[in-house]
Amino acid sequence: MSQRLKADFALGACMFIWGATFVVVQQALAYASVFAFLSVRFVLAAAVMGAIYWRTVRKLDRAAVVAGSIIGVFLFSGYIFQTIALKFTTPSKAAFLNGSSAVLVPIMLAIFWRKRINRWAWAGAVAAFFGLYFVAVPPTGFGNLNLGDVLSFGSAVMFAFHILAVAHYSTRHSIMGLSFLQIALTAMLATIALPIVSALGWEAPRFEMTSGLIFAVVVTALGCTVLGFTAQLWAQQHTTANHAAILFTLEPVFAALTSYVVLHERLSARTLTGAALIFAAILLAELKGPAPAAIDATGPVAESS
Repeated sequence: MSQRLKADFALGACMFIWGATFVVVQQALAYASVFAFLSVRFVLAAAVMGAIYWRTVRKLDRAAVVAGSIIGVFLFSGYIFQTIALKFTTPSKAAFLNGSSAVLVPIMLAIFWRKRINRWAWAGAVAAFFGLYFVAVPPTGFGNLNLGDVLSFGSAVMFAFHILAVAHYSTRHSIMGLSFLQIALTAMLATIALPIVSALGWEAPRFEMTSGLIFAVVVTALGCTVLGFTAQLWAQQHTTANHAAILFTLEPVFAALTSYVVLHERLSARTLTGAALIFAAILLAELKGPAPAAIDATGPVAESS
């Protein structure tokens, strides 16, 4: 098997893991509060990444720490929206709405940084707009919007800013160093937030040591973040940008398939139409848009769930 084919399989495996974890995380929230789950998940991921990349971490300077912290704030915000959203919406809808971050990036470049984007990016934006409408807005109108769907779109906005921040800083600092810093900051912020949200009465800390919850922590911390990031870095050195871009679009598809198999989720014709439009928009954004892929989506500058 050629290196390129191995790389494509590796990226496909990353997309499967990241997509499947929408279901895994939703099920884990039956046994843990949002901030407790995120704290344990990212503390474990940061500890393992720190052990793997300790030589790089030791060499980080002040500028790199600032850059990693900025990236980490957006990553933390994206995961907060994404994880809370899974308490109110389905994994399939959350994944497709979250995936619209790829379409938002070129639009943000055009609006906030006055960058010129091509007609394909605008076509993707139009497709995404109608897709988001069909997925998130029920036939009865905006008055009955699902909170989870709104939060999922909020996570897409945060992850779009994360992608832009990564694109800005990754050419100036070590990608491995930035990846560790963003994961470490997410772990720190989630842990600090635990007593705060409890004191405010928003969420009582809860973490039941069930086998399902432990599985979810291991899969998301080690599978999504540590192994997923490492595999993505290696794979993108041995495959083409177009191949990688196409494979990135599979994450919400795998999320929908996993939800169908595990949770028996059935999407309505309206939602399927919207999902198809969002998928087309993501594909256009990845292949034709100016934005680079994130270093972690659901994953490290790189993971979505």
